[in-house]
Amino acid sequence: MTVPAAPAASGFSLAAWRRHLPSLAGPGAFLLILSMVVVPLPPLALDFLFTFNICFGLMILLAALYTAKPTDFSSFPSLLLMTTLLRLSLNVAAARVILLDGYQGSDAAGRVIESFGAFVVGGDYAVGIAVFAILVIINFVVITKGAGRIAEVAARFVLDGMPGKQMAIDADLNAGLVNQEQATARRQEIGREADFFGAMDGASKFVRGDAIAAVLILFINLIGGLVIGIWQHGLTMAEAGQTYTLLTIGDGLVAQIPALVISSAAGIVVSRVSTGADVGQQIIAQLASFPKAWAIAAGMVGLFGLVPGMPHLPFLVFATLLGASGWWLRRERARAAQVPAPAPEVPAEAAEIDIGVVELVEPLEIQVGYRLVGLVSKEREAGLLRRLRAVRRQVSREFGFLVPVVHVRDNPDLRSTAYRILVYGVERGAGEVHPDRLLAMSSGKTLGEVQGILARDPVFGRPAHWIMPAAAEQARAAGYTVFDAAVVIATHFERVVRDNIEGLFGRAELDAVLAYLAKLMPKTVEELTPKLLPPTTVHAVLCALLAEQLPIRDLRTIVAALIEGAAGKQEPRALLELVRLKLGGFIVQTVFGAVGELTLMALEPDLERLLGEVLRLSSGTGAFAVEPGLAAELRSAGAAAATRLEALAPAAGLVTRPELRELVAQLLRPVRPRIWVFSYPEIPPEKRIRVVELLGRPAGKSSDGD
Repeated sequence: MTVPAAPAASGFSLAAWRRHLPSLAGPGAFLLILSMVVVPLPPLALDFLFTFNICFGLMILLAALYTAKPTDFSSFPSLLLMTTLLRLSLNVAAARVILLDGYQGSDAAGRVIESFGAFVVGGDYAVGIAVFAILVIINFVVITKGAGRIAEVAARFVLDGMPGKQMAIDADLNAGLVNQEQATARRQEIGREADFFGAMDGASKFVRGDAIAAVLILFINLIGGLVIGIWQHGLTMAEAGQTYTLLTIGDGLVAQIPALVISSAAGIVVSRVSTGADVGQQIIAQLASFPKAWAIAAGMVGLFGLVPGMPHLPFLVFATLLGASGWWLRRERARAAQVPAPAPEVPAEAAEIDIGVVELVEPLEIQVGYRLVGLVSKEREAGLLRRLRAVRRQVSREFGFLVPVVHVRDNPDLRSTAYRILVYGVERGAGEVHPDRLLAMSSGKTLGEVQGILARDPVFGRPAHWIMPAAAEQARAAGYTVFDAAVVIATHFERVVRDNIEGLFGRAELDAVLAYLAKLMPKTVEELTPKLLPPTTVHAVLCALLAEQLPIRDLRTIVAALIEGAAGKQEPRALLELVRLKLGGFIVQTVFGAVGELTLMALEPDLERLLGEVLRLSSGTGAFAVEPGLAAELRSAGAAAATRLEALAPAAGLVTRPELRELVAQLLRPVRPRIWVFSYPEIPPEKRIRVVELLGRPAGKSSDGD
């Protein structure tokens, strides 16, 4: 016969209670503390609660002594509030009993209060008042005030040092000294440290308020007890004073001693220096490091013991103990010094170095001087890291692939206000900014000069001034555009990224782009590579598009063009021109916008024939052999023509025959402002072409035509 198993009791099993008990401890404790303010307690309950208060205070003090660092006791600020509420609730409960039943005798409020009132202060209420006042002064003026000041200063220094610590963590992470999990743990530790000292700064006010409340409760109990004892219960002035004063002093002492203990624990927690050992180990290890101090102290104490009129025995006993301890410590240190140091272990042959010792060059890196470290703070509202992240997001959206992460680190070899922008370890941009000033640049028409450090804009090289923040509004009113240092560096970074965009598109970025497209069009990507084209060819075509500042967002069209052209062409240059033909409308709209007429320049016929001959001679060599003088003259004339053309059109563009497009684009790529080079077939049929400049003719012989 099989006995069916009894169904488990829902929500009432022992395991469930064990699981939920810790989460119920906090709310339950606060509920009990607050209930003591309202619910009358018998003397026996007060005895147990006052004893628990003393034990709880001692536990907190011992826990504070055995912590290795302040954040090991991160719950201390909350415990400080809880114990303060507990003491105040006990004071209220005891005051109720004292005022209601104090006329019955010194044991009316329980044995604990009676013992502290009679035994600790000898039954003399004058002595009790003096002892209570001394404890309050020690707690309020010395311990609590000092602990609060230490917590305040520690919180301020922790917050001020957070940017440098974050930079150090990022530097270790970039250098490979820690992994991502360790870096995250260290950042969380810094955050916990700042939260802890900030909470301790505020929690110390609880103890100060508790000390003030204890004094007020003392006077209320004392005066109220005298009035009630004399007028309601018919006690004489001497009887009422003796009874109620001893009860009040006992109540004050039994509450102030745990308060003094917990205040001492607060001072220990916030005043310690983290060394990985508890307070006792720190003190003993550090005092034992100075045997000479023990010997000198023994000599001084011994001299006090020999002075006539002084108590000879205590001084001489302690002089002997100090001298013997100093001699023993010196002997142990000498013995430890004679022990030969263990021979260094010879590394095993198998323990060879691995690839982890190699520090790979980052695709994007910004190095800053030490005065610019504060710009890198992650907590800063408009800090450099957030602006760099925004630049990466914008450029990634515009060009169609995820730009690599930029690594920011400090470089002690740089000037304090200087920075460098590196692409694969090569410096591509550099400048100097002032973190405590703003850069004011003329917007064209200004109403006057601004006062500041004369400089040049690191991005475009235009004259500018570094002004004080207080003069920003005045500079804007005078027609200047004002930027802070983080904006200047981020703008320079964006310029460098755009100028080197094709170099940032590596094989990893290609794999990411194709993997993303494969989720949308798996069969198409599978057909393209590696069946029709190797990944290197696809990468070369996409890099060539990016080199001409053309986005690769329209991956469907690009991949379709590559699949179509792969049957008869495998050379990246030929595939590039085919892709450009398919993207013609997208390219034109990207450069000029949605316009019906394109204002362009063209090549002078003689120059076209000359470049055609260059193209014929370079056929099969893989490179264009252009005479340097001709290239320089063409670029100079192109720069002047582009400047004139930008006044008439949204951008400077040039149209030429398809076979010459790539050659002309390479020749004019260094020209500023940029000249966009198109072939005639790339321009959509619905767009009208108006040629206003012939490149190669003298400037005075321009021509208009459709």
